[in-house]
Amino acid sequence: MNSIPLNITQDLRGKLASMISDFKSYEVPAICTRLGLAVGTDDEAFQNKFKYAQKRLAGVGMPELKRMAQTLLEEKADYYLAEMVAKIDEDGTTPVTELTRRRLIGEFDGAPLATQIEDVELLQRVWPVATMQASNAGRDNLLDEVYQHTVRNDDWSQTDLLMKMGLLTCSKAQLFKFLHEITHPVVQKPGAQLALVTRINNHLQHDGYRLAVVGKLSGSPVYEVKAAILSSPADNGISNALKVFDPNDVHDRWVAAVERRADDPRGAITLARTLLEDVCKWILHEAGENYQDKDDLPILYRKLAKVLKLAPDEHTEQTFKQLLGSCQQIVELLGSLRSKLGDAHSLGPKKAKPQPRHAELAVNLSGTMATFLVETWRARKAESAKADAPNGNHGNVSD
Repeated sequence: MNSIPLNITQDLRGKLASMISDFKSYEVPAICTRLGLAVGTDDEAFQNKFKYAQKRLAGVGMPELKRMAQTLLEEKADYYLAEMVAKIDEDGTTPVTELTRRRLIGEFDGAPLATQIEDVELLQRVWPVATMQASNAGRDNLLDEVYQHTVRNDDWSQTDLLMKMGLLTCSKAQLFKFLHEITHPVVQKPGAQLALVTRINNHLQHDGYRLAVVGKLSGSPVYEVKAAILSSPADNGISNALKVFDPNDVHDRWVAAVERRADDPRGAITLARTLLEDVCKWILHEAGENYQDKDDLPILYRKLAKVLKLAPDEHTEQTFKQLLGSCQQIVELLGSLRSKLGDAHSLGPKKAKPQPRHAELAVNLSGTMATFLVETWRARKAESAKADAPNGNHGNVSD
């Protein structure tokens, strides 16, 4: 807590003094005493409640100020004081950057925030807008101001609205509450919900967070922000390789598979196979090789193995033959696993249901194989370019 700027401490003192002064004059001395502040006279409190509290708060350090704030919040809800406490609690934790917040805000511009309820109803699920201060002195509260500019006049864009709500500077706790509510099945229709979660996660992942399924409501997923799973060295190594190869479709497929390992094992297993299919098709396309849309993963891999010289019968070294034969088996098993345990087909009442550890194995194997194929294709292209270059080195290159 040592890194908290002085202005935050001063702001908290001012807010506490303001909240204490909201009590009746005869209550103020008792409130201050209960908070652990110095005792004063009733006459002093009657003269100026705010100065009475301010005088006793002067010099109080952050730990005590925070304790007092929490005590007052137990008796009286106050959004702004709660935000101060939340930001103090979040000091030293991984932030959600201003850039990420701006990108998140940009996702909502030009379209309704909610597809299942009215936008104002959504805001009321996230913020106590009826008790928050309006930026326009002519309005009673923020709710009245929101109605004026989004319903009556409709002259605020969604960016204007979310900026007014403080999404750019609010605590992570408040931002995460907004993301939880805006992706809630009560707020979004099923198709819109999934698309929105995907877009949000594309931004959150850069700061180490993700929306993850934490439960279901009448069969629809409920999301909360969690620390991103894509954090191990192996995950990041695969992610970096696939991002360089194709930053959109292939990399997004990998991220989606990783994110679903714990929450949706069946879906993760299906994505593990689809990831390999994507990589095979992309490389075959780049190599100018034909394939059919109906080709399944084993067929695609066998075609690609010839292009990349990965077929076991192309090698004489026994170790390479065994290793590449194992790679082929892994690909075929992943294809089979998707049919048996993925969500492409009904499991039926008697079949075993995959657990997160099964999904982790399938996804990790798929990611490793995808990276191997991508790196091998890169090496083959480099070899070809070198051979075609003037005065190029045409010596043997190890497989």
